[in-house]
Parts: sequence; structure tokens; C-alpha cells
Amino acid sequence: MIGKGLASWYGGQFHGRLTANGERYNRGEMTAAHRTLPFGSKVCVRNISTGKTVFVRINDRGPFAHGRVIDLSQAAAQELGIQGLGLKQVELWKLHKGSDSCPDDLLTASADGSTSNKPVSSRVPLAEVSATQPARSERKPSARAQKSQATTTRKAKKR
Repeated sequence: MIGKGLASWYGGQFHGRLTANGERYNRGEMTAAHRTLPFGSKVCVRNISTGKTVFVRINDRGPFAHGRVIDLSQAAAQELGIQGLGLKQVELWKLHKGSDSCPDDLLTASADGSTSNKPVSSRVPLAEVSATQPARSERKPSARAQKSQATTTRKAKKR
């Protein structure tokens, strides 16, 4: 697992706009934004509450909201069952070299973490993730981020 936290999604208002890697965002494609993973990385995203999984390709930067680990395309959010909810707890997984699907234990994991023989299927094959950088949540915040947080805290106390 390379990360765990809130996933959000972005849709129609960004459709057709350029992403950080220079391609046009298509809300119907299985893509996502991540802060640090290299563009083109393939990630398995698992909805913790339902066990559903989806494959996405990283083509943009974000999310920029505090506490979120990934921004999904509208199609990926729909596949995971979070489109109407907006935010949901997820796990992000990278795959072993040569793998073209989510690990079996990930596909069969239920919401309580136990496993069954019934797969929670994703209709999209997975490919290798070449990322080696840790998820942002695993790194120490930068000095700039710490200063920004301190300023926000002081302003909140003054109110």
C-alpha cells in the first residue's frame, strides 16, 4: 500500500481542460490526480467501505485540499461508487512488476478487512506502477506548509 485517506473526484467543469502532464482531461477516462506519483503511474484504488477497486492512470497533480490523497476522474469515482458521496476513504496500491491486475487478497477483501472467495471486481485491468516516492502523507510537511498551518491556527484563535 502506498497511501490511505480521502479520495475526491472532479468532473464536468474540468472536462477538456489541460492536465498537469499536458493532455486534456476526459471525465470518461480512468485517470486521477496525485501530488507526487510520476505521470503515467498505474494505481489500484480500493474503496475501504465497499471493497470495490478501480485502476487509474496518474495524469494530473492534486488534490490540493487538506487530507485528500487522490482526485479521481468522474468515471473512476462512478466505478468505485463514490460519485454521489463526493469523498470516501480509500487505499492506494502499487503493483508488482509484470502484474496486470489487483492482488487477489485486495480484490477479495471485504469492508471489515476479512477475505472471501468472491472477488470484488474491477472491470479494468491494472498495470505496473513505476513510482518509488512515498505518498505525501508519509513525508514530513515542508517548512512552508508548517508555517502556513501555524498562521491558520493563530488566525482561528483570534476569532
